[in-house]
Amino acid sequence: MSEQKYDVIVIGTGPGGEGAAMKSAKGGKLVAVVEKYGRVGGGCTHWGTIPSKALRHAINRMMEFNRNPAFRSLGRVARFSYPDLLRTAESVIAQQTAMRRDFYDRNGIPVYRGTAAFIDAHTLEVRGTGQDPVRLRADHFVLATGSRPYRPADVDFNHPRVFDSDTILSMAYTPESITIYGAGVIGCEYASMFRNMGCKVNLVNTRDQLLSFLDDEITHALNYHLRDQGVVIRHNETYERVESASDGVVVHFKSGKRIKSDILLWANGRTGNAQGIGLEDLGIRPNGRGQIDVNANYQTALPHIYAVGDVIGYPSLASASYDQGRFAATHLVEGRCESRLVEYVPTGIYTSPEISSVGRTERELTDACVPYEVGYSWFKNLARAQITGKTVGMLKLLFHRDTLELLGIHCFGDQAAEIVHIGQAIMSQQGEANSLLYFVNTTFNYPTMAEAYRVAALNGLNRAR
Repeated sequence: MSEQKYDVIVIGTGPGGEGAAMKSAKGGKLVAVVEKYGRVGGGCTHWGTIPSKALRHAINRMMEFNRNPAFRSLGRVARFSYPDLLRTAESVIAQQTAMRRDFYDRNGIPVYRGTAAFIDAHTLEVRGTGQDPVRLRADHFVLATGSRPYRPADVDFNHPRVFDSDTILSMAYTPESITIYGAGVIGCEYASMFRNMGCKVNLVNTRDQLLSFLDDEITHALNYHLRDQGVVIRHNETYERVESASDGVVVHFKSGKRIKSDILLWANGRTGNAQGIGLEDLGIRPNGRGQIDVNANYQTALPHIYAVGDVIGYPSLASASYDQGRFAATHLVEGRCESRLVEYVPTGIYTSPEISSVGRTERELTDACVPYEVGYSWFKNLARAQITGKTVGMLKLLFHRDTLELLGIHCFGDQAAEIVHIGQAIMSQQGEANSLLYFVNTTFNYPTMAEAYRVAALNGLNRAR
């Protein structure tokens, strides 16, 4: 059996693995990566962020066409099947994969295809389909194996009408109705998408409120707009069993309710991919959710083995995973790393309308007895929103009543995930540079959505005075 020696081996080529591999190579290390699947990019590129957001974009463009008065007056209506809409994501995935493959080629990083397992603390065995096993030795390892949808044992995911958030992206037909079990970020995003396609949507929430980590006002707005679009939301429901048949799926709930639909999308939790790697034999024991404990430098129980991304849990975001990979590699290369994830990682939730926030919520500030005030800008009053017809939504600024320091930014509406970064940049400044007055005294392009900051700042300043 052949054996190769490297300074660093990274397992997984998603955002966390890519960040670790590139930083290690730039630091002069001899690096190799192991990828289980045929193409680099990980779940983010092939089953998660990229295809789902490309699908959302295609659905939104179809909606815009159908709602445009000019096309409606001509009697033209765009109707695309779910597989047709999915195909629009394929070109994006191909572009992303080719770009990321080029990163490894240009940095001289070989990609070993197959499943990796530790033989000892410094040796991996990689088994690929149709090829002999390869043994790889290294001084350091970075685990970036990602996560997968949680699948309860009593739900038959082999049934053609039962899907999770990975397999839904290969569904070959257009359903008339769907039940989504789990109203987290993924569940809410898919509820928006399928409803905008014209499907009847049942969104089942195991808790009493949608996305309770958000500011309450944003949560209530999301709840209202989903219902206004026709989504049926069931709060505080827990399944008892799932009955699958040739003509649909019936979910039986402990409350006695039953919901039948064409398909079921199970979107209730994720599990870290930490099994089958041989970690337990090394003394690294994942928790019940398949997640690995790490210290501030992303080191596991064995200091030469690092872990980053979804496999270590929160915040489980592609953006944060890439940074974690870079920070782990910096510590690995230099023996220290002064950089850390920002205190408040921005959230981007791609429902329709979009949601994004950074910083503290009203609930958190109230509990902490912080004297704060609120500034609002309603999109319906912005010229740019009126021009584009995207008038649903608002920007909400939370700031200290006495110092005018920005404490939280919450946005609901078109381009929210872009808009929030303007406020994030100011909120990250120190001292007087972090002030509501920045937005009051800054000239914004007109008409733009960014102008919402000036409007919200003036609104809040007037209220505070």
